[in-house]
Amino acid sequence: MELCNTQWIDVHRNVLITGPTGIGKSYLACALGNFAARADYPVLYLRAPRLFETLQQARGDGSHLKILTRLAKVQLLIIDDFLLTPPSNWERQDLLEIVEDRYQSGATVITSQCPIGDWHPNIGDPTLADAICDRLLHNAYKIEMKGDSMRKNQGESTTTSMAANQKNAKGGNLAEDVNLS
Repeated sequence: MELCNTQWIDVHRNVLITGPTGIGKSYLACALGNFAARADYPVLYLRAPRLFETLQQARGDGSHLKILTRLAKVQLLIIDDFLLTPPSNWERQDLLEIVEDRYQSGATVITSQCPIGDWHPNIGDPTLADAICDRLLHNAYKIEMKGDSMRKNQGESTTTSMAANQKNAKGGNLAEDVNLS
């Protein structure tokens, strides 16, 4: 219930959402971001792979510090799909800079398929993992989602609906009536 208002953003709490693929982690993170934006908080959403790719490119064009500063200043930062792949050394260093700059100054929402208990070993370098996890975990709401993929359920309901439509169609075959090419 504490996430039903924006106080968690004002006091710079993090929200860590974990669970299997397709469960709705990104949907929930975006709903929190949408709620914050409607309450006039600046929000930035980035998928972790794109975030790290952008930061790597920024190293080359000289805008790396400018981007880190922008990430530090936004009131709500959403990082989606964290730890899809093991982070490289420079990705770990950038992540530490981001969470250090945001510590006690901005709220962060992170989604991951990786359970929180596995973050430390999956981040890699023990020293950097300690620093990153310490700043993210101690003041965070932790949401572990369970269940089947919404995409799988949507696919099953679509298949069921199509079968029902075919069965109920009068004199026609839905598969023949719909051009799938």
